[in-house]
Amino acid sequence: MALFILGLVIFFGAHVFSAVRSREPGKDLKKKMGYGPFMGTYTFVSIIGFFLICVGFNETRGMGLVYSPPSWGKHVNFALMPPALILLVASQLPAGRIKKWAKHPMLVAVKLWALGHFFATGQLNAFLLFTAFLTFAVFDRIMVKRRGDTGPAPETPVKLWADIVSVVGGIVLYVAFVMYLHRVLIGVPVIMPG
Repeated sequence: MALFILGLVIFFGAHVFSAVRSREPGKDLKKKMGYGPFMGTYTFVSIIGFFLICVGFNETRGMGLVYSPPSWGKHVNFALMPPALILLVASQLPAGRIKKWAKHPMLVAVKLWALGHFFATGQLNAFLLFTAFLTFAVFDRIMVKRRGDTGPAPETPVKLWADIVSVVGGIVLYVAFVMYLHRVLIGVPVIMPG
């Protein structure tokens, strides 16, 4: 459990620092260090944290239930994951209608992902993981709003191809996770054999 908690602290520590750091001229560490060195350090620390989360999560399997998920919980998760993955893809593309509507599609995707998984599993390690991600996504949304970052500006031209790629890419990712990737990467099959 110690590795898992350490990973969460390192990963989210880096993300919280980035969310609250000063953006004022002369005080912004990102500008003081330079974009490359700042992002390199931020990425390096985040990767270390994420690696420890993965190792720790695996080591804490079977530590018990926080609650028993409802029988219909997995169906809720199945329903929330396609839009979450579509939004995830949209967050990495130029503005389409999806990105303009969501404003911060990555944060909405994380909220849907975490919320859906609360309904699907009540394991202690999963509960801690999804609580951490959901809490940070809510916190970061508050911080970006305070900074006046409302996502793509209203006058930003909409790219239809970005919406098409978001939907197709998100559905392809969803099918890949359901059929194969969730079992390989997380160690838990989405569809139980038999």
